[in-house]
Amino acid sequence: MSVRTTLTAFALLAATPAFAHVTLEQREAPVGASYKIVLRVPHGCEQSATTKLTVQIPEGVISVKPMVKAGWIIDVKRGAYAKPYSFLHGAKFTEGPKAITWSGGNLPDAFYDEFVISIYLAGELTAGETLYFPVVQECEKGAHHWTEVPSPAKPGEKLGSPAPGLKLLPKAKVHE
Repeated sequence: MSVRTTLTAFALLAATPAFAHVTLEQREAPVGASYKIVLRVPHGCEQSATTKLTVQIPEGVISVKPMVKAGWIIDVKRGAYAKPYSFLHGAKFTEGPKAITWSGGNLPDAFYDEFVISIYLAGELTAGETLYFPVVQECEKGAHHWTEVPSPAKPGEKLGSPAPGLKLLPKAKVHE
């Protein structure tokens, strides 16, 4: 094996853990704006196909609309919000989707796919904070619970099964 091949193989192995979890394509977004969640699913469980994916929607995320995915069934669990959230043109949202589940499909372990949700990040959210979207990935054999969230006392701690996180940026300025 050449030095170049060895270095390439080492680089790929070193990079693998970064892609081992369900993650967000874009990890930052401004409050008071629309955002497209793209959940990247890089593998199955125990080398078996993913057959179900459930994502919890955090408080302050409103106007939630999952994208249809051929071969998958979408189930939306709705519930009340802790408080009303402002939307466009003075509308207030007091309830909405709290969890989205795609099921009935088959994503083999050897393949990668994305699951998409259109949302609005309420203007009442605080810039600088991170919202977490816990995900449960169920497979033909086993499951992965990407649900761990860092404690407030240790925001940079490394987690074994981290929930995808979205850093909230200040509200975008409107150009006149």
